[in-house]
Amino acid sequence: MSKKVIITCINCPMGCEVELTVENEKIISIEGNRCPAGKEYVKEEYYNPTRILTTTMRVKNGVLPVIPVKSSKPIPKNKLKEAMIKTAEKEIEAPIRINEVLIENIVDTEADIVASRSLDKNL
Repeated sequence: MSKKVIITCINCPMGCEVELTVENEKIISIEGNRCPAGKEYVKEEYYNPTRILTTTMRVKNGVLPVIPVKSSKPIPKNKLKEAMIKTAEKEIEAPIRINEVLIENIVDTEADIVASRSLDKNL
């Protein structure tokens, strides 16, 4: 038996509502995309959804108590919670430079957690 899945494509500002027909967890048809890129986006989103992780991390001896961070590349959605827990457990020593790697290979995703800004040490 087939099921319908609606995914909003965010590949461009058009925001197409794309309807997938899925049977036995396999996409059998795609309708509603206005371009080939949208078709590829919804396939990837259905089979392997990923997101850039953006959060903050605690800072020791910094001019601010936290620093904004992000993943260096998209992380599988099913690993986001685990990655958030790891970032929450760690405290970073100031000074910190923008794009500095703060956690390597977060939860075995091959993505690093990097600083989104520089932060000086509190004197």
